[in-house]
Amino acid sequence: MAHTVSHDEAGHRYVITVEGEEAGFAAYTPVEGALDFNHTVVDPKFRGQGLSKPLISSALDDVRLGGRKIYASCSAVAGFVEKNPEYKDLLAD
Repeated sequence: MAHTVSHDEAGHRYVITVEGEEAGFAAYTPVEGALDFNHTVVDPKFRGQGLSKPLISSALDDVRLGGRKIYASCSAVAGFVEKNPEYKDLLAD
């Protein structure tokens, strides 16, 4: 199933779209040079398809490209970083 991840900067979230339909998002709040990822949702219609991993990894890759750090208030983002230590350098102190 083809998906894309885009940054909705005005809405402070990264959105995953499957075949033109919004399937989920990872929301954040900008705080002092970092982004606090505080809520991740995958629409029930799309759950069980492994979409949270590409959503979160794409969001964190984009944060890295921008030279920013993150706070992982969202348990999904925190769990992702814990399971993928290559992203731990993005965690703000």
